[in-house]
Amino acid sequence: MNSRYHCCATCRHFYAEKTKNGMAYTCVRLGYVTKPNYQFSCWDPRSDIRTKMENEQ
Repeated sequence: MNSRYHCCATCRHFYAEKTKNGMAYTCVRLGYVTKPNYQFSCWDPRSDIRTKMENEQ
């Protein structure tokens, strides 16, 4: 899926947590620290993003 939506922030495995030092972003599936704009090949879009992508086709 090559899409303008392809980034960690739209993946179902993306987890954002507010900490005392600011925001912390993690890929729960891989266990890595990430950033919202990063892209990985294991990307699995959330259901709302899938719907938006389907509506654009």
